[in-house]
Amino acid sequence: MTRKRRKESRLILVLGGAASGKSQVALDLAGQVGPRAFVATGQALDREMKVRIERHQATRSSDWETAEVPADLAKWFSNNGKIYQTIVLDCLTLWLSNLQRRRLRDVAVSEATANLLQAIRATRARVVMVSNELGLGLVPATKAVRAFRDLAGRVNQQVAAEADEVYLTISGLPLRLK
Repeated sequence: MTRKRRKESRLILVLGGAASGKSQVALDLAGQVGPRAFVATGQALDREMKVRIERHQATRSSDWETAEVPADLAKWFSNNGKIYQTIVLDCLTLWLSNLQRRRLRDVAVSEATANLLQAIRATRARVVMVSNELGLGLVPATKAVRAFRDLAGRVNQQVAAEADEVYLTISGLPLRLK
């Protein structure tokens, strides 16, 4: 029996705090339909991040193809998205951090997010995006960190508005919001 390919994409957003289990929830929601791609935005800029990346890699089976895409996500989805039935993008927050290193203004980040969403919708894949919910903790002490938290919140809202499903992960438990 051959599987029929979906005619349109399915976008799922998984939010959560640090170490909330959101990446595992995303992998669970992604399912087993292949071919599958894991799009990683994190970069091993220090030893601690290298260990985190290795730990995440160990949780995925060998049938996942990994693409390391720190910034040009819309381009990657446009060039490669149609190859896959399932794509996990982990994570939007690191992507934003990478964009900020390029000194993009907030309006450019909003446009980049819109372009990313458009590129995702041009695929027929089930796309599960992971992002940190930064607004549940303490108010950051510095203006720059508060600005980043606010930008991440706006991007999460932009993606959630477009998403077909949205989950909030707390202590490894997903709560469906949409």
